[in-house]
Amino acid sequence: MQSIDSLRRHGLFDARVPRYTSYPPANHFEDGFGPRHQTGWLAAVPRGGAVSVYVHIPFCKRLCWFCACRTQGTATLRPVDAYVAILLKEIETVRQTMPEGVRMGRLHLGGGTPTILSPDTMSRLLDALFAAFEPTADLEFSVEIDPTEASDNLLKLLIARGMNRASVGVQDFAEEVQKAIGRRQPLAQTRHVIDLMRAGGVASLNLDLLYGLPHQTAQSFGQTLRHVADMRPDRLAIYGYAHVPWMSKRQIMIKADTLLDNETRFALAQQAHDAFTARGYDSIGIDHYALPTDSLARAAASGRLRRNFQGYTDDPNETLIGLGASAISRFAGGYLQNATATSAYQDRVNQSGLAAHKGYGMSPQDRLIARIVEDLMCRFVFDEAGLRDSFPQEADLIHRTGISLMSRFSDVFYIGRGGLEMREHTRPLVRIIASHVDTFASETTAHSAAI
Repeated sequence: MQSIDSLRRHGLFDARVPRYTSYPPANHFEDGFGPRHQTGWLAAVPRGGAVSVYVHIPFCKRLCWFCACRTQGTATLRPVDAYVAILLKEIETVRQTMPEGVRMGRLHLGGGTPTILSPDTMSRLLDALFAAFEPTADLEFSVEIDPTEASDNLLKLLIARGMNRASVGVQDFAEEVQKAIGRRQPLAQTRHVIDLMRAGGVASLNLDLLYGLPHQTAQSFGQTLRHVADMRPDRLAIYGYAHVPWMSKRQIMIKADTLLDNETRFALAQQAHDAFTARGYDSIGIDHYALPTDSLARAAASGRLRRNFQGYTDDPNETLIGLGASAISRFAGGYLQNATATSAYQDRVNQSGLAAHKGYGMSPQDRLIARIVEDLMCRFVFDEAGLRDSFPQEADLIHRTGISLMSRFSDVFYIGRGGLEMREHTRPLVRIIASHVDTFASETTAHSAAI
């Protein structure tokens, strides 16, 4: 009860704050960043270095009502094939703009539904990517899989081309919940896809779940958790459903009066935590779990855990090349986002070969705040000594920030070996703590619930 009171007192069940998959959050990217910035930042990528590549496929045959991703529905593959043709032009322009010898250490196909592509179209896309970026010896190639839109032939093709990690969307197996969110996905179909990839030698499988969905109960969610645990995924991402119909119009299909209150949402999150830690999973950050043998758990244990647009990651690469509509790139100088609408993206690529339309240039202070936010989100610490070593010119701001955190959240932090460390039972507050140091934070900006 005391821990719940503390979380309630600091606003966990009322606050709306960013998820902090980047700093600054993408809604603070600015107009005026375009191909000129993109050309300069691509050309400045270190020769011979490794980069991560993200490819966005914004198409789905069905639009799940809960989803807030940049996607569009399609009844045929004609617009998908036309989109991939434009993607190939963007890939070629990026290849020509970057220095020779840049290698690809990570490749992730996301969406939308990447597995909507036909095997022939997927082959053309992969041919272009591997021609543009020489893979490193330890390339991690991951794909987001929708079991209801993933043919056996396509999965076998991806495995043959080197896919060694897959992220499978589940959300919830309860039939009433699936009906309420517009996503019918039989348990047997999901198991078939999991079994096929396991048999094909895919080394790491990640399953995604959501809590806070309409009609979820402790009993029904517990059954979903048992089904998932029986599949023994290497990683799990268990997110809180973000009801943001002002951003994602399709969410108006989800009736607000069927949603859970935030304290009930928190109870479901705790239920998932207890279920998977009891099964031997390590708790990673605020919403991920991994077997101790998985690279994400090893990264967390060694202090190498990071945060990006896919959530928690062990990706060591500083540069992320985003390809496709709405894709975000991260460079040493800052962030760039491609035009979000598919038509606008295609127009930009046809005009110049590149598609950036928004972005953000990082100042030294921005880099400091980004480091503080990542330390909090990944390690639940404010390491004043380590921050001073990395940012000696900002020593005064660092010290003042530490004092402010201890003053505002005296019952949250204690002085440990790593600096100011969050007490374990207060870790659900970390997004609120991060917003305290966020110079962009504003009460007028709409974000998702803190839990």
